Amino acid sequence: MASPLAQFEIKTIIPLEFFGQDISFTNSSLAMTLTTLTIAVFMYFGLRNLTIIPSKTQTLVESTYEFISDMIGDNIGKEGIKYFSFVFTLFLFILIGNLLGMLPYSFTWTSHIIVTFSIAFFIFIGVTIIAIYKHGLITFLKFFAPSGVPKPMLILLIPIEIISYLSRPISLSVRLFANMMAGHTLLKVIGGFVFVLGANSFIIGGVFPLAFLIALTGLEIVIAFLQAYVFAILTCLYINDAIHLH
Repeated sequence: MASPLAQFEIKTIIPLEFFGQDISFTNSSLAMTLTTLTIAVFMYFGLRNLTIIPSKTQTLVESTYEFISDMIGDNIGKEGIKYFSFVFTLFLFILIGNLLGMLPYSFTWTSHIIVTFSIAFFIFIGVTIIAIYKHGLITFLKFFAPSGVPKPMLILLIPIEIISYLSRPISLSVRLFANMMAGHTLLKVIGGFVFVLGANSFIIGGVFPLAFLIALTGLEIVIAFLQAYVFAILTCLYINDAIHLH
């Protein structure tokens, strides 16, 4: 029986090399491409014929729009509307990627730390640039030394604040990667129990693991939504910090 971790293996589909660097098109690349196409199709059919009485697809698109708009309004304020497109795209990209990974024989690109860290690091760099551009470098550096704190305490506080700030892309990426990888691994393990127990106990022994597997699949779908939400809302909080330097 294949290892539960075999589902995360990167496989080359189209070998490519650029100046000695391997840039092959892989199953992970294919999964991200399908995610992008799915979002494009979803938005196209949801917005192509706008009506006063919306269709189901239009309702879903509008609900997603309002959901992200409210998230930005609650966590950033009016100044955050300029970042709506980015947060909206980020949320859908992670959500659809998580959900497509639930399909049989698919690939969950959000289960790879290099991908989630790349996204989180891009957000970290972008937020830092926004903060420096808006407030200037000197004011930004004061972010790590809160006003009103006794000077002797700054010796301890400043390193803690810097480490906390630098750990943002790590915590953001690991949270998504760990949850998706752990969930899919558990699904694979329980699925193996269903097959083995069912085959060795005339199917009866596999009923309980099968029922648990169905419940676990439902939970994993909820986690797919939850992780996309957490990633998006933390991005909003980081943007809010950059704008207001809280």
